[in-house]
Amino acid sequence: MAREFELCPGRRVGGDQPCFIIAEIGQNHQGDLDIAKRMIRMAKECGADCAKFQKSELEYKFNKKALERPYTSKHSWGKTYGEHKRHLEFSHDQYRELKKYAEEIGIFFTASGMDEMAVEFLHELDVPFFKVGSGDTNNFPYLEKTAKKGRPMVISSGMQSMNTMHQVYQIVKPINPNFCFLQCTSAYPLQPEDVNLRVISAYQSAFPDIPIGYSGHETGIAISVAAVAMGAKVLERHVTLDKTWKGSDHQASLEPNELAELVRAIRTVEKAMGSPIKQLLPCEMACNEKLGKSVVAKVAIPEGAILTLDMLTVKVGEPKGFPPESIFDLVGQKVKRNIEEDETITEQVVENHVKKVKC
Repeated sequence: MAREFELCPGRRVGGDQPCFIIAEIGQNHQGDLDIAKRMIRMAKECGADCAKFQKSELEYKFNKKALERPYTSKHSWGKTYGEHKRHLEFSHDQYRELKKYAEEIGIFFTASGMDEMAVEFLHELDVPFFKVGSGDTNNFPYLEKTAKKGRPMVISSGMQSMNTMHQVYQIVKPINPNFCFLQCTSAYPLQPEDVNLRVISAYQSAFPDIPIGYSGHETGIAISVAAVAMGAKVLERHVTLDKTWKGSDHQASLEPNELAELVRAIRTVEKAMGSPIKQLLPCEMACNEKLGKSVVAKVAIPEGAILTLDMLTVKVGEPKGFPPESIFDLVGQKVKRNIEEDETITEQVVENHVKKVKC
């Protein structure tokens, strides 16, 4: 079983702990602080554990030519990519305000540090854990510096290979044991045939001492629920207030009603996972009393007869007698009195019967 660790104060992940649900607001706030606060509250009201953003120090994430590149997409907030990103980037003071707001309403707050300087700021901001976006998972110097901060880490694996994830594990594990991997495919929106949920099982086998989770960019909730049923202990989904808003992530995001339904479905699935022990449950007793079958006499059986299989059959009997699985054990047993045809075979009519204890 994957080990547990405390991802946020008082909230552990892994093992038998409930799935930790991250509402990825990212930059779906449209650069508007009030919308960002509305989204944090929405995440809380829908039952998510954490509201997450994306923090960049743009001159450290992009080179000058990338920031100066013309950006003519319908999703653009400026003439260049730099203008677009600056419109969507909150200041340090705004991040402090958002974190304070999240704390006031009772939901964990963090962000993906999209470059090393952003990680420095988030460390100063005292976020409970660092989220490593897929674009930095193979950025080994970044990973090493982030791991050395000592905060728990959630590492997405979009665009990476299993070989790379082994390297990531070998870099992070000796420095900071409190981390997990998320299966992720970096496409927006993500088509079902590209999800590859079986990678969750592959990660569980390859890295049995860390929790495994899922970061999804698909539409709907079914695939994310399936990921939890497969053992995902951290789940991240993009959220929005309106899928029709400008921005490339909105289409692959969940609106409030979908997020609320996802949380409900996950908590239902977690209850349904239950115990690996198969046994008759108390809730089944009524059905068993009404419809559970017993061994009955197929023919009239005289006192002193030795039971043979052709004397016996299985029916819903009144009263209850030997259960069907005992029929072969009854063969060769001696009866103590006459048994009528169609009569239930009970312990009282079988000589020297010793009740077998089920294991």
